[in-house]
Amino acid sequence: MNLSIFGLGSIYVEWLLWGFAVTLILSAATCVAATLGGLAVCAARISRLRLLNVPARLYLSLFRNTPLLVQIFFWYFAGSSVFPTPLLDWFNNPHTVTLAFAGTTWLSFKLPSFEFWAGFTALTFYTSAFIAEEFRSGLRAVPPGQQEGGLSLGLPSGLIFILIIVPQAARHAFAPLLGQYMNAIKNSSLTMAIGVAELSYASRQVETETFQTFEAFGIATILYIVAVAALEGIGELVQRRRDKKYGRGALS
Repeated sequence: MNLSIFGLGSIYVEWLLWGFAVTLILSAATCVAATLGGLAVCAARISRLRLLNVPARLYLSLFRNTPLLVQIFFWYFAGSSVFPTPLLDWFNNPHTVTLAFAGTTWLSFKLPSFEFWAGFTALTFYTSAFIAEEFRSGLRAVPPGQQEGGLSLGLPSGLIFILIIVPQAARHAFAPLLGQYMNAIKNSSLTMAIGVAELSYASRQVETETFQTFEAFGIATILYIVAVAALEGIGELVQRRRDKKYGRGALS
């Protein structure tokens, strides 16, 4: 199949598409992990226990106020220094997982490299700090009467927080959270600095091979726009359905 686009050969377009796939996988994994981590940090941040509150404040201050690229390098080189050599060798060598049944291969995929895991860790810790603050803003928008109503029903505080407060806070924080997910897609490009073969890395490789700078980075730009626009479109669809459900007009 001929995938030549903008004068780039088929093999180079495949490089870009593979890099785009790595970007999507890295971004999706980051968004899921950072959402869970951000919720945990938010819970610690609003806790009245200093044992939880103080570390959460330090976490937010550290990861929100240092450059992401520095954090990426930290996790990459710290991991290289801390992990034992056999474990690093295992990470740095390709491993393939194959799922087979009755002699038939159903699924086969390669495990991510050490660079991928270092980039994922850095992006997750960084994004979690921002998502935690978005959740905290959403919690502030929930009326205090919701907590009091749950207590009047005899529900424990933990259950009230999970079943009543968090869903409402998530609705209030939906738009800012969507913005953080878009940032995760764009921030993933910084992992090229440690050798993660995502879209920006692939674009650089294609440009080096072909000297077609405009074509390589032009296609990469279009793919980034497609990913962000698709996420924004999904957000708009969810927003419209939610507004329709609750009898409000769509937000402009």
